[in-house]
Amino acid sequence: MTQTQAAALNKESRWAAVSPTLCGLVLAGGEGQRLHQFVARLRGDALPKQYVSFTGTCSMLEHTYRRAERMISRSRLFTVVNEAHLRFTEVRTQLRDRDPGTVVVQPVNRETGPGLLLPLVHLYRRYPNATVAVFPSDQFILEADRLMRHIRLAHAVIEKNPSALVLLGIAPDHEESDYGYILPSTTRDVTGWGIQTVRAFVEKPDVLGARDLIRKGALWNTMLMVFNAGTLLNWVEAIDPEVFQHFARIYDAIGTAAEDNVVRAAYAQLRTVNFSKELLEPIVEKNLGRLSVLPVTQVTWSDWGTEDRIVSSLSSIGKIPCGTRAAAVAARSRTIHSKRSRPDRPTALTTLQ
Repeated sequence: MTQTQAAALNKESRWAAVSPTLCGLVLAGGEGQRLHQFVARLRGDALPKQYVSFTGTCSMLEHTYRRAERMISRSRLFTVVNEAHLRFTEVRTQLRDRDPGTVVVQPVNRETGPGLLLPLVHLYRRYPNATVAVFPSDQFILEADRLMRHIRLAHAVIEKNPSALVLLGIAPDHEESDYGYILPSTTRDVTGWGIQTVRAFVEKPDVLGARDLIRKGALWNTMLMVFNAGTLLNWVEAIDPEVFQHFARIYDAIGTAAEDNVVRAAYAQLRTVNFSKELLEPIVEKNLGRLSVLPVTQVTWSDWGTEDRIVSSLSSIGKIPCGTRAAAVAARSRTIHSKRSRPDRPTALTTLQ
């Protein structure tokens, strides 16, 4: 499809797309259930993981804001949270300085599909010509500047072709059965940027399946992505009209006295929807060539969904959170070491306070 054809299609659509302006969505609507016991040991409560300061400096959510705001103004950075999160003082503190109207509250968590679409319709209401970058708030990323250069490149691609969607993928360094995988096409990249068409998505394969996918050149799905807001809403309307209608009604109610009731009624009827499985996969099937993946190079990345991943990431930078098994081992090691070494000799590991 030529750029002229793509522009014509967008012009005819209800969710028109012209003159993109970069905005951001920060996904903070998860509950982090697998880390509840870990967080309870660290803090003694059930604070969702994205609000926890594992690094000892700021929370995962605050790290995400710092990355995104290298490129996106605060007024154009929208965050989705759950109503239940607001009972925590830390959550209210971390959100209190966000720009008015940019924190969108879900009544309940309905998985990543609604968690992305709810803030997207708010964003689209305010910035209908937006190109959107999505930032999950539960990821460890060490080289933030380099990551944002990849986001900038993806943004340039979408500005040139707003009928596409660019996902950021990470080259696996081991067989991880708990991640989603993006399988690129075998066609040669003609952009010179390493971008390839997405051939398929595979959610959480077993170890042997992951090994086979890696052999075929698959990348980890980071859920970091860039797209035109109107284009994605058009795709959702075509793929899942039932889900789309809920968010179309919410869109119409934004800013009115009925908004809260409309959102609650929609979420009472909404089923859970996994964005990758139930929306991206059909998009690949029905819009061949419209989804692309950009390999992210020289960036240390981890999805912090388990204690082991958090400890492994922090250990790699010389930090271990208190209350973990690794911290106990490090403490014993330092005690033994102190008895055998000079008292002023520095230790290699830091335990976060």
